[in-house]
Amino acid sequence: MSAATGTIEAVTPAPRSKRFSESFSILRNGKSVVGLSILAFFTVLAIIGPWIAPYDPNAIDLEARNSPPSPAHWLGTTHMGQDILSQIIIGARDVMFVGFVAGFIGTVLAVLVGVTSGYIKGAGSETLSALANVFLVIPGLPLIIIITSNFDDPNMMLIATVLAITGWAWGARVLRAQTMSLRNRDFVQAARANGEPLWRIIGVEMLPNLMAVIASSFVGTVTAAILTQTTLAFVGVTPISQWNWGTILFWAQSQNAFPDRWWWYLPAGLCIALVGMGLALVNFGIDEYVNPRLRSAGKRARALRKRGFTQADATVVAAAGSIAPVPADEAADALEDDAPRVETSA
Repeated sequence: MSAATGTIEAVTPAPRSKRFSESFSILRNGKSVVGLSILAFFTVLAIIGPWIAPYDPNAIDLEARNSPPSPAHWLGTTHMGQDILSQIIIGARDVMFVGFVAGFIGTVLAVLVGVTSGYIKGAGSETLSALANVFLVIPGLPLIIIITSNFDDPNMMLIATVLAITGWAWGARVLRAQTMSLRNRDFVQAARANGEPLWRIIGVEMLPNLMAVIASSFVGTVTAAILTQTTLAFVGVTPISQWNWGTILFWAQSQNAFPDRWWWYLPAGLCIALVGMGLALVNFGIDEYVNPRLRSAGKRARALRKRGFTQADATVVAAAGSIAPVPADEAADALEDDAPRVETSA
């Protein structure tokens, strides 16, 4: 509104093509692309693994025992002549299945409890908050060991469910705090004043503003589930006949493969590290996508690199005050990212 004339200036909405491109702008982030590529590779490997594995992971070849990598066995063999590459490929399925299923179940529980307890008030909110606090202090690993030890052959769905139940509380606490901050915002109050139903206020007005926290919660739960599952296999809690990367490390440790027979334990450890790195890179990419300051800093850094500055040069020149102004279009993008976003309700 203009103070002099009292007229209201119309706000032109962003073109649909620009809004569509902004929705996928996270894919222009190098960290996200690398992380998603790593996760996609291991996911595809888990799906098609049984069809591309060169050998049966349980097949015994006593003539090829403890063989180092060779054209016949690319990653060498075990003490029983079993092909390690086949075990790595087959083992990827259980690792990725447990990780993503536990992440999905844990994230759903975190959203239901965290958002609900953050939006409502009174005894209901305090009860759900206390429930999350109880699960936060429950020692997850001992509980999982106790539960799985009561089954002769626990399947991966049971393990994933137990991991999700013991890993959702920290995400719920973060979501509760963010929801309590959002429930007093103007656009939520406007939706409530317009008589919008509760499901629409939460699902349409609030959840889109919580997607970054939800995504980070999912990534964190998947990471914790994969590490816990491989740890359980390494210590022998889960059946040693079910191949996953932790089982490979269990057999390598039990046969004293450290450190001479490096081909037995190093590939499995690298696979675990690569999946963890991919999840961490995706998480970093999400942070840069949703944080305006990180996003605008990245744009400024790319603009300086286009003009021939390295990071060290930019620091020195900026201190001297001799950097020329950033081009207008790049400066506008940075200012747009720095500006606070105003939410409105229909």
